[in-house]
Amino acid sequence: MSSPNENKHETRKNRGRLLLRLWHYMGRNRLLIVLAVLLSSLSSLLALYGPKLSGRAINAITSEGGVDFDTVIHCAILMVICYSVSAVFSYLLQLVMIRLSRTVAKQMRHDIFSSLSRLPVSFFDSRQIGDIVSTITYDVDTVNQSLASDALQILQSTITVTVSLVMMLTIAPILVPVFAVTIPVTFIFTRWLANRVRPMFRNRSKKLGELNGFVEEMLGGQKTIRAYGREEAVQERFEEKNEIAVNAYTRAEANGTVTGPSVNFINNVSLALVCVFGSILYLRGVIRLGDLSSFVQYSRKFSGPINEVANIIAELQSAFAAAERVFALIDAEPEPADDEHAEALENVKGDVSIEDVDFSYDKQIPIIRDFDLHAAPGSLVAIVGPTGAGKTTIINLLMRFYDVDAGVISVDGRPIKNVTRSSLRGSYAMVLQDTWLFSGTIFDNIAYGKKDATMDDVVKAAKAAKIHNYIMRLPEGYNTVLTDNGSGISKGQKQLLTIARAMLLDANMLILDEATSNVDTRTEQQIQAAMRELMKHKTCFVIAHRLSTIRNADNILVMRGGRVIEQGTHDELMAQKSFYRELYRAQFDSCE
Repeated sequence: MSSPNENKHETRKNRGRLLLRLWHYMGRNRLLIVLAVLLSSLSSLLALYGPKLSGRAINAITSEGGVDFDTVIHCAILMVICYSVSAVFSYLLQLVMIRLSRTVAKQMRHDIFSSLSRLPVSFFDSRQIGDIVSTITYDVDTVNQSLASDALQILQSTITVTVSLVMMLTIAPILVPVFAVTIPVTFIFTRWLANRVRPMFRNRSKKLGELNGFVEEMLGGQKTIRAYGREEAVQERFEEKNEIAVNAYTRAEANGTVTGPSVNFINNVSLALVCVFGSILYLRGVIRLGDLSSFVQYSRKFSGPINEVANIIAELQSAFAAAERVFALIDAEPEPADDEHAEALENVKGDVSIEDVDFSYDKQIPIIRDFDLHAAPGSLVAIVGPTGAGKTTIINLLMRFYDVDAGVISVDGRPIKNVTRSSLRGSYAMVLQDTWLFSGTIFDNIAYGKKDATMDDVVKAAKAAKIHNYIMRLPEGYNTVLTDNGSGISKGQKQLLTIARAMLLDANMLILDEATSNVDTRTEQQIQAAMRELMKHKTCFVIAHRLSTIRNADNILVMRGGRVIEQGTHDELMAQKSFYRELYRAQFDSCE
């Protein structure tokens, strides 16, 4: 069990690593950083020269009541110039920081999305999409705002505190020890509060991500929710999660905002002490009135940034929590690299074999056991069985979305572990039950997997998939733009578009995972007949619940409990007292 000191040490190390990585993003724009430091320094120094000038103007008043107007006017003109130029530099500084933060945010989102493209399918199977989206948007913005404002504020505060301290030492060093008491109290308090608040901000980001994930999930299922009349139940669940997220936000912010007022109180105490002791010194003739005025102004500038930094520390806890989530996505374990001796799979014939394969998502719950399969080139293999039998898992293993625990999967006699994943997956065309269309034209969606596809190629594939006539009835035909995953067209039409996309691919093998579940039986049979013609001499794997559509399969594998319990043609299996026969008749009995 780790001690509290070890935990604190680890926390400091983690925070140091986060700062180092954030600096790495900013360090790519060194010219902007140098310009920001220069503008910030000049702006702060010019603003800090003002109290010195005001003290000199006050000292121009003689003890007899006379006034040296030349000195007063000279100081006033210099103050106007200093403050005006300082304001211009400050404005230019804001422009530089906006550009810097924009560049950093862009690079962060690029790195996150680049990381997502390298992650294995298992990563997305175990996470809510809304939570990932929340990290790409909200968390990146949180980090970005901190870099843009907080880093700049810390720089300006450092300059202000340093210069103000030097000025106070030159004006009245006897008054400076007042801050030797209040400053340590401020640092001890802010450090204690920062350690207490940081986990709260981490929890705030987590709960907001969970809320976004729930909202994304519910928005995607609106038709089902309304069909089952579950609006009130969903609203109640949303209120619960919203309440949790709001409470996490309130708790973090409420504790974080304690810092500012508390430090402000301590600074006001120090300012009061300065005024009291300064007045005594003035009455005794130790210090002039103008110098006391300058000292008080510098003491406020000295204390003000400390108060601001205290507020920034609270904001940084939110930024650190967000940065942890951002870097957790960037650092997520990518899909394992291909073996160094792996070769590209070329001239594929489509001879697929699975020998003695075991697999489980959870090591405690086996899914596939002692699985064997052989698909000859150009054959149509159908995989059927009850829900949970492992049918879709077989497809995941064929595509190497997951690796087997034991056994060997081979293509043309070569174990797929010895070939590159890209060449293996490029040898398959794949159509899933869950259709995916992106924002773009129908032509772009069908031609997605074939960069050099012509309009004639796309039309040919659409005709084979029985979707050409529907496309031609649309206002812009193949140039019709689809949005929001094809909203506005039916599920069946979306599925036909994805089938046309698969038909267009110059792939040697085809996988259909419940690919025709949203089309009627007659259209499905027409598609399969056309597909068999297009996929001659190519191997096809079909997962189907509608058993009437796989009568012409060369081989039907019946799975149950992760094993193949029967295989053969439709006629062979129906001639036996088989489990397949029970499944087949059960479907027709259920339709009577």
